[in-house]
Amino acid sequence: MKIKEVAVILGAEICQANFEDIDVTGAYTSDLLSDVMANAKDGGALITIQAHKNTVAVASLVNISVVIICNSRPLPDDMLEAAKDEGIAVIRVKENQFNVSGKLWGMLHS
Repeated sequence: MKIKEVAVILGAEICQANFEDIDVTGAYTSDLLSDVMANAKDGGALITIQAHKNTVAVASLVNISVVIICNSRPLPDDMLEAAKDEGIAVIRVKENQFNVSGKLWGMLHS
């Protein structure tokens, strides 16, 4: 399933749209960036509330294709600029990480 399809199904706002619309192959949910570095998989989504440019740096390091920011958290300009520079999609949803994780799991395993 492509990033833009995921955004539509989740009812997400695409906040950083300068990215290649590739398949999302999995996801990892965490707010601890060192945990993401140790356990996230290539090409997946990161589901988090960590809305800052360090999240983008970690996503780039582990080849995350889309960062999903939950709970309608505000997004700083430097985060969006870093994501644009790295070609990482940033989408924002109203729901919490638990609900988004369950929905995305269902989408990827149907």
